[in-house]
Amino acid sequence: LLASSFISYVGPFTKPFRIHLMEKVFRPFLEREFAKISNDSGEDYMMPMSPDANPIATLTTPADVAQWNADSLPADKVSTENGCLVCSSSRWPLIIDPQLQGIKWIKQKESAPERNLQIVRLGQKDLIRKLEIALENGYTILIENIGETIDAVLMPVIQRAFMKRGTKLYIKLGDKECDFHPDFRLYLQTKLSNPHYPPEIQAETTLINFTVTMAGLEDQLLNLVVEKERPDLASLSDDL
Repeated sequence: LLASSFISYVGPFTKPFRIHLMEKVFRPFLEREFAKISNDSGEDYMMPMSPDANPIATLTTPADVAQWNADSLPADKVSTENGCLVCSSSRWPLIIDPQLQGIKWIKQKESAPERNLQIVRLGQKDLIRKLEIALENGYTILIENIGETIDAVLMPVIQRAFMKRGTKLYIKLGDKECDFHPDFRLYLQTKLSNPHYPPEIQAETTLINFTVTMAGLEDQLLNLVVEKERPDLASLSDDL
């Protein structure tokens, strides 16, 4: 439950607000509701809940995090949380990325030849054609540097408005229907530091804030200093 709340709500926020939501809102709410269930049942039983419940430990493994770091994702906690959100959400991620750390990681993460990563921008002449090929073959599309609006022709893809006929899935793209391959991946990225998206976009995507704050920069610099000054500790961390 805590991990589900984490995926659904913390993405747009920076580190202090994420900590506040997890420690001051979500955990106390679950503890109150669990206690209420116990009292209503009339049994002396408390719903088990780890005192140090960590959504990252639920959503990923140290091996996954190490691979993300190898693919250029910074090693600070907020970046790791963002990696969990990108990889665990059922909705397409919309990355708020003014420092371009997120897009650098996505490009490296999806660089395998079988992913055939295509990087496009809204308004590009061959956008629809590349999107159609990616949908049918299960490739990856990265739409970079978007503004605060998205073309209506892309909304069926963003909304995952599938149509099932027999065993196949189809999706409407413009005036035609395309096969939908289950391996298809879509990433959206904006350089805007404080975008204001309409409710329909916020509801249909997972907003993930990769903006580097002072606290996040301190964590990243600390990791770089450890790698430089104590490579033995850095290699031990990687081995663990």
